[in-house]
Amino acid sequence: MFMVSINQDKCVGCGSCVDACPAKILGMEGDKAEVTGDAADCMGCETCVEICPSEAFTVMEL
Repeated sequence: MFMVSINQDKCVGCGSCVDACPAKILGMEGDKAEVTGDAADCMGCETCVEICPSEAFTVMEL
């Protein structure tokens, strides 16, 4: 099981993570990315980490 976290202070709200997430658990809340789906569905692929221009994401294995 994996857990994705988003540093809201670093997120620039570009939305690239939302489109890239294969698990479709990310969405935009206002002008920031949020985990809007079931966080347990995170596949640990780290696509969000790779695509984020502001390095706002971390993915940890639980």
